[in-house]
Amino acid sequence: MRVSERGQITLPKPLRDRFGMHHNVEVEVVPADGGLLVRKRSAARHPVDRVYGVLETGGITDDYLEEIRGR
Repeated sequence: MRVSERGQITLPKPLRDRFGMHHNVEVEVVPADGGLLVRKRSAARHPVDRVYGVLETGGITDDYLEEIRGR
């Protein structure tokens, strides 16, 4: 493979088929040891991202724990 003038690469068809990288599939490029890692971007959100911000903020954790323990 070569990088084009516009910074594009073409993934060989056997690799695209093997990893399900069809038309309009989003990928991310991540720095890795010795190069770059190209991986399919997941449509699912990370479990932490799904619950981030659910709890109210501003309290002291120890006070909250004492309250829910009934002390």
